[in-house]
Amino acid sequence: MSELKCYGVWDAGIRWFHWINVLCVTALAVVGLVILNAGDLGVHNAGKVMLKTVHAWIGYVFALNLLWRIVWGFWGNRHARWRSILPGGRGYFQALRRYTAAFFSSQPEQYLGHNPIGRLSVIAMLLLMATQAVTGLVLAGTDLFQPPIGHWIAQWVAAPGVAPDSLAPYAPEMYGASAYEAMRAYRKPVAVVHLYTFYILAVIVILHVAAVIVTELREGGGIISAMFTGRKVISGCPVDEEPCKSDISS
Repeated sequence: MSELKCYGVWDAGIRWFHWINVLCVTALAVVGLVILNAGDLGVHNAGKVMLKTVHAWIGYVFALNLLWRIVWGFWGNRHARWRSILPGGRGYFQALRRYTAAFFSSQPEQYLGHNPIGRLSVIAMLLLMATQAVTGLVLAGTDLFQPPIGHWIAQWVAAPGVAPDSLAPYAPEMYGASAYEAMRAYRKPVAVVHLYTFYILAVIVILHVAAVIVTELREGGGIISAMFTGRKVISGCPVDEEPCKSDISS
């Protein structure tokens, strides 16, 4: 029987990002679904403004946390860095084929960091979340006149004689009709991308959670607990540990 060894894997920066992100995505999804179904739920304009304001403020935390993760990809430990996350590169596709074959065998390969399939999942989620962050910031500006573009949107749609800084959401008497219609036409494709990216992200997140559970059951190693403790307990030699790399290539 192989000896169990404890390895430090996820640093504090990664763990904080992960759990803040889980809370933000969950809260954004719940509030967003309420906004999406506000008409059926009988929510009036004042309620919509409140919900959208809450959604936007959570979105700011989400966007800043995502920006932190992007930066930490250059400064974190070796498992947090982009070279350990981005799919592709020398030997990646060979490792992907080998991992996939081993996963369905009686001897699955164990990784300290993200396995080759996990890299694909992580990058897909990061790209989708970045899309949500950018489109969400645009929508916060067009719906609520909030930063970073709300000031320019307010200047665009303010009716003659109305101070842009005084504009309020759902106050059509304060808007120039033609400018407001033009702004809504600009907003529409952004809102569509935001909505359908949410649906895709929801599916990817569900698949990600399912994959983590299945991998934990098949391979062990404490994948789930490692996001709390930062450590994995693995029997044998992980594929992405330097001595094992030497063994595989020899």
